Amino acid sequence: MSAHPSLDANTVELIKKYYRGCNTGDIELLMSTMTDDITHYFLQPGTTAVRGAEHLARYWRKVQKNLNARWEVDYAIAKGPDAVIEWTIFWTNPENGSRLTSRGAEFYVIKDGLISEIRAYYNQLPDVNSELVDFDYRQRGYFFEDIS
Repeated sequence: MSAHPSLDANTVELIKKYYRGCNTGDIELLMSTMTDDITHYFLQPGTTAVRGAEHLARYWRKVQKNLNARWEVDYAIAKGPDAVIEWTIFWTNPENGSRLTSRGAEFYVIKDGLISEIRAYYNQLPDVNSELVDFDYRQRGYFFEDIS
């Protein structure tokens, strides 16, 4: 049993609220989940860290609009000031209109009830789904998007 069960549950809800902001592009909602000095780190070559709540909120609003993106939290573990999630993004390649799925993981640091750091681990490829090879996402209850 966790030493801080209410903190852990609140952390997962905070991350889900952050994702609701990403999905809607709602600047105020996004900023309500972050510290002013938040930093979001990315794994992908050619990217740079995004620093500051307003900058990150506007970044996600632009991404959501440009990619018609929808994020889902598939799985989350939170303990104390840290959380780790698996997530899915459904998105449209703006160059060819194909709808794709990318899956990844993120590490969160929480300070004073707000997200202060995100470290994102994923590979968003422009022409194929980015998922674990041979992993049965559907059988395990992960999110899917009906694109028929």
